[in-house]
Amino acid sequence: MIKILRKHRQWLMIVIAILALPFCIYFVKTDYSAMRPDQFAQIYGRKVSLVEARRDARLLDLAGALGMSSLRQDLSAGATSQGEAYGQFTLNLIILRHEAARLGIRPTGSEIVDLVRNLPAFRGPSGFDPKKYEEFAANALGPNGLTEAQIEELARDELCLNRIKQLLSSGVSIPESESKSDYEQLHGKNFVSVIRLHAADFSKDVKVSDDDIQKYYEAHKGELKTEEKRKVELVRLSLSEEQKKLSGKERIDALQKLADRANDFTQAVLEKGADFHQVTAKFQLPVEATGEFAASAPDPKLKSDPQLGQTAFRLIAQEPNSDPIQALDGFCVLHLAGIVEARPLTLEEAKPKIVDALKAAREREMVSAKGAKASQDLREGLKGGKPLSSALEAANVKAEKLEPFTLADDADVKNPGDQLKNKSPDMIAIKNAVSQIQPGEVSDFFPSDDSGMIVLLEKREPPDPAKYQQGKAEFDQQYLKNKRQIVFYEWLRDRQRAADVQIAKG
Repeated sequence: MIKILRKHRQWLMIVIAILALPFCIYFVKTDYSAMRPDQFAQIYGRKVSLVEARRDARLLDLAGALGMSSLRQDLSAGATSQGEAYGQFTLNLIILRHEAARLGIRPTGSEIVDLVRNLPAFRGPSGFDPKKYEEFAANALGPNGLTEAQIEELARDELCLNRIKQLLSSGVSIPESESKSDYEQLHGKNFVSVIRLHAADFSKDVKVSDDDIQKYYEAHKGELKTEEKRKVELVRLSLSEEQKKLSGKERIDALQKLADRANDFTQAVLEKGADFHQVTAKFQLPVEATGEFAASAPDPKLKSDPQLGQTAFRLIAQEPNSDPIQALDGFCVLHLAGIVEARPLTLEEAKPKIVDALKAAREREMVSAKGAKASQDLREGLKGGKPLSSALEAANVKAEKLEPFTLADDADVKNPGDQLKNKSPDMIAIKNAVSQIQPGEVSDFFPSDDSGMIVLLEKREPPDPAKYQQGKAEFDQQYLKNKRQIVFYEWLRDRQRAADVQIAKG
């Protein structure tokens, strides 16, 4: 465990500095869109059906509605999309329950009741509010196919999660010397210069020959295709203009009636031999038709909600009708009206794409080569006693001086604009580089999509010693919390491997 903490020590400081927990590096990214229609995954040697996975995935939304932020974050960590969040949560929930049983963790009934009574969704000015609980059960559980049993399930899961985290963190501590050293690095003022390299600067030097294009075409024929296109028809069940002005329970009741009608309509089109147009006529619903569109450019009729375009490309000829899709003021149901299959591009059709791909790849290669050499040249020049200006000139690069900053700046700034600047991906990357080098040192070149940078830490002024004593308790508390969180995520990653998780592919 100590090795794990030492390994991630520098990165941990950046976590504290930006007050976030980007633990996605600990988790294997999985393409949940490629799942088989009848099976979600295999875990602990047993198969998990898609029905079971969907049921558990709904618990993620329920946890959010209940205010169980820790459970949501801990069990969906690493997800970069909503789909991945559902998948991660489902698998990690199975792992959590398995490990709790293995460790003999069994929350008592009174513990579950106490946790439920203290959930944010049920709290009022005087504590637990029975009326809020009843309203939640009526409006959030029933319409979504859930019961009060699922609230108890999640309460039990959170208690198990907390118990496991307590067990894992019992041996985590902060030596005084480490705390002081890391505080100084976090709050010391850094004087930094940045060398930026851009792929566009090398564009004029990139040449793509006809022979290059031909070779690329032959090697990537299977990938060079037109986009598949779809055409759909849709019906909308929306609130009236007067109903849109409603709020609270009245609006919920109006939406519930629409949901019931949308479900009735969906059931009718699913009946054997049902015709979509005949059913829409029976329900007196107007039908809108789109033109042919690709996934990258949805039809204007679908642009109001990204879900509509995504759903259109999940429909198949055997199942051409979607479930009701909730929109801002109602529901939509889509019907697949046609598919234009993707076809291979000819060499001439593919040529512009090939040229762009080759140029982009070669520009990135040139940026990386130049960046690596410049970093090495600067490092050797400064070690050899050259002034910074001379080392930059010898490496044929220019440096941009930044305003002095501390790694903890974003926690202290009062100007929202400055806070956004400090949390930008560019500034986060710079802070990450600064945390890994000492004054007078040069970072490695680290690339981004079409550019990259080298960071030079010229000097670091130590913070006011008095401020360390003033903020020590708060700093240690936050530092310890993040150390413990890292230990938990390492444990969860290890348990994922032990569970032998295998996602079913379509």
